[in-house]
Amino acid sequence: MSSQKFSVYLTQLAEALRDEKGPELAYLLKPTSEHGKALVKDFRGNISRHSLSYYEGSLESPWDEIAIQYVLVVNSCARKRAVEAFKEECTLVSLFLRFFANNTGWTLPALFSILRDLRDLAFDVTASHGQEGTANMEEAARIISKAFSHCVIDRQSPIQESRRWGVYYVVGLILKCYFKVKRISLSKNILRAIDANPDIPPLSQYPRSHQVTYRYYIGMLSFLNEDFAKAEQELTLAFYNCHIDAHSNQERILTYLIPLRMFRGHLPSRELLQRFPVLEDLYTPFITAIRTGDIRSYDATLDRFERRLVDLNLWLTLDRARELCIRGLFRRVWIAAEKSTRVPVSMFHAALSIAIEDVPEEEAECLVANMIYKGFMRGYISHEKQMVVLAKTEPFPRLADRPAPFALLQ
Repeated sequence: MSSQKFSVYLTQLAEALRDEKGPELAYLLKPTSEHGKALVKDFRGNISRHSLSYYEGSLESPWDEIAIQYVLVVNSCARKRAVEAFKEECTLVSLFLRFFANNTGWTLPALFSILRDLRDLAFDVTASHGQEGTANMEEAARIISKAFSHCVIDRQSPIQESRRWGVYYVVGLILKCYFKVKRISLSKNILRAIDANPDIPPLSQYPRSHQVTYRYYIGMLSFLNEDFAKAEQELTLAFYNCHIDAHSNQERILTYLIPLRMFRGHLPSRELLQRFPVLEDLYTPFITAIRTGDIRSYDATLDRFERRLVDLNLWLTLDRARELCIRGLFRRVWIAAEKSTRVPVSMFHAALSIAIEDVPEEEAECLVANMIYKGFMRGYISHEKQMVVLAKTEPFPRLADRPAPFALLQ
């Protein structure tokens, strides 16, 4: 069996390898490309590992095997056989890594491309096979981790041609796989490996896109581990370095950055939210309730978006943010009391009874005490006189000036 188009393909591969053209090599290994589909048509359906063995030895090893494997991947993709396509791509990547381990950084564009394809094919299996497909995603992460090892251990290449410049892109792909199948705890090993390798150049020297992906996932891991200060720092850097046209990435970052910034006293502007209609729909009711101290509206919004917030791991965060709303209500009580330094507990109780209904006076006093303890109000409660004695200056400090802005999240 012979294919004229495959002979041309082999020549193109040989030229890309000879001239060390990484982007061209990446293009030639793309499973969804037009040249791949043309190859499958040219073989007229007569495609199997056995039938393709005719081409063994046509290129220097492992490239004869990689070329054959590429046809098998494209054929499975063309026939919409997701599981087979993923397995064939696993073999292709393993073959490529044999070559990659002995070459310099010119091969990184091809590495990035085939690893991304591997992840995408694993996504396809997960989408079509549900929970059964998660094993494929973990397998993809395991194979991509081997590529990470090959990047890290490059001590022979000059630094400008080092495979180490692939470290953070590869780690980003691994973290995406783990997050996709909710096996986030598996991220620890790969992050430890980065910390244990002082030879890796500083993150700031890598392409901005690599930095953004890495910072996003570090921010998300910090958020889920309730290290909110670090989460805000990493997500802020990810957002400000994100490409202006990467709208979906910006939206993904802001989904978690907005509530973290809210705790710092920085409510998002209307202009910002209008750029992201999905976030505008989610956050505007909460922000409006916080601005007006409307606890009833805040609670109703929590109920309405409960399923969505649970799926995003945000329900508990926004439930705790309800205290921002209580602070807003109590500040309005102070204004109604003509900004007096002495406000009866009964006034706070009355406001809460209107806002929530059936609030015992003891609970109202407890909420005032909690506001003072957490730094939302400055003052103390005189139990004997049932009076809240507020500080003369800034009895309601700006949220941004609180010494421990994430205290209420603990």
